[in-house]
Amino acid sequence: MASVSFRDIKKSFGKTDVLHGISFDIAEGEFVVLVGPSGCGKSTLLRMLAGLEEITGGEIHIDDKVINDLDSKDRDIAMVFQSYALYPHMTVGENMAFSLKLRKADKALTDERVNNAARILNLDKLLHRYPRELSGGQRQRVAMGRAIVRDPKVFLFDEPLSNLDAKLRVAMRAEIKALHQRLKTTTVYVTHDQIEAMTMADRIVVMHDGIIEQIGTPLELFDRPGNLFVAQFIGSPSMNVLEGALHQADGQNWVEAEGQRWPVAAIAAAQNGQSVHYGVRPSDLSLSATQSGIAATVVVVEPTGAETELLLQVGQSQLVLVMHGRTDVQPNQTVYLQVNPAKTHVFNRESGARME
Repeated sequence: MASVSFRDIKKSFGKTDVLHGISFDIAEGEFVVLVGPSGCGKSTLLRMLAGLEEITGGEIHIDDKVINDLDSKDRDIAMVFQSYALYPHMTVGENMAFSLKLRKADKALTDERVNNAARILNLDKLLHRYPRELSGGQRQRVAMGRAIVRDPKVFLFDEPLSNLDAKLRVAMRAEIKALHQRLKTTTVYVTHDQIEAMTMADRIVVMHDGIIEQIGTPLELFDRPGNLFVAQFIGSPSMNVLEGALHQADGQNWVEAEGQRWPVAAIAAAQNGQSVHYGVRPSDLSLSATQSGIAATVVVVEPTGAETELLLQVGQSQLVLVMHGRTDVQPNQTVYLQVNPAKTHVFNRESGARME
């Protein structure tokens, strides 16, 4: 295991700056996920850690050693790619053993590590097959096995599940998380899928346009997003957001939006009438049993089995409500919404920052 530190990391391609001074630390044995939309710089940062991209500015440390000028092979890292990158003319066992053979490792040690990795990943019976004879999930496990046999200080994963179908992605998420819990190796994982980030990470680094928007545990980012971008990026379905004006008077607190009063908790250092963005997650809205609350018109009812999603129209805005179980409401029906003020979020209209 090893710790990893990024110190004011910058990256430019020609005159285009893509990373603007990234700094954060990863503890020994931690599973950290870099997440963000396409083009935010997360894969570039991972490739710089791997030694596949030159560092324009700043330093990367593994433990207490600066690795900026070290070759990839000398960094004691192992990387799993999106494309598997298996040698088609080699068997599963030969693919997994290849890096050790390059190092001229002892055959007994190589066989031991390959067999151990195969047992961990359920590949015991596939060692003599070729990649063309494997499913996508099996090929990804082979790519992971090839990384495991190296016994590296740090595992790097670059969107390893994006080529798999939805059901297999769920299964592989669990496998990778279980693998980390077993091996305890420091892991840096890149994805644009915030569900992967939420279910797998010890901590998430949310990136956008070459900067870090927020770092925290999955539940910290979900419950207390630091700004509007994080609020709308983390969570599925994404947070409902309305533009409105904040009012605090006579012991009452609300945001006036779409002709309705939306309840909020008291906010310190806020100006009465201040323009804000008001946010509430779909799972924090509920239907009122009486004709009280915020009136909304049902647009679409989407049953998913254990849950039901409602698309609602309030004024000129559409909102999503997620409820457990099933409902009898129908499209075009008027319903009334209840909002728990403690579950709402208010963001400064100009800066996008969370208002406490």
